[in-house]
Amino acid sequence: MKLYGEAMPAPNPRRVRIFLAEKGVEVPEIRIGMMQGGHRSPEHLARNSLGQVPVLELDDGTTISETIAICRYFEVLHPDPPLFGVSALEQAQIEMWTRRMEFRLMVPIGMFWRHAHPLTARLLKQNVEFGESNREVVEKGQLWLDRELSDGRPYLTGDTYTIADIAGQTALDFADFTSLSTPAEAKHVLAWRERMAARPSASA
Repeated sequence: MKLYGEAMPAPNPRRVRIFLAEKGVEVPEIRIGMMQGGHRSPEHLARNSLGQVPVLELDDGTTISETIAICRYFEVLHPDPPLFGVSALEQAQIEMWTRRMEFRLMVPIGMFWRHAHPLTARLLKQNVEFGESNREVVEKGQLWLDRELSDGRPYLTGDTYTIADIAGQTALDFADFTSLSTPAEAKHVLAWRERMAARPSASA
């Protein structure tokens, strides 16, 4: 079994690495070199026709792409600690918050990165005006999250750390890299981020 991914600050491969670290599972990772075009190589496109990472390759050659799919695979193999919830309500709330982190934060962060960041300008055609418009979207998303966290709960879904926290953590850490830092007034988000950064898995 091996994991094809990329080094920091790539958020999606890191999401899987953090998940595995929380589970205490070690999987060898091969960094494909996205900035050098490794994701477009024939070898990688044979693993994932979309040319994305991460990709998990099983011992029999079967491949699994998409971070949540990979994490769910390991959740079944290694159920403790449960990061997708146990009860029907827990699983639904975790799914809700994971999707919120993806759509309310990661999507606009990714659009800014793709269309307005200078590091991607040499790799693809940008729509800079659209990219820059996502600054406000990301800021509003973080202020919304700050209001949600104002009830004092330690994690996104309550008292338990889950895949939703991993999704939010990796999104906002990547936002820092792209210059979309958390607003100073979002004190609850900043406190939550400090709690996430203090976990040993944060170095994954």
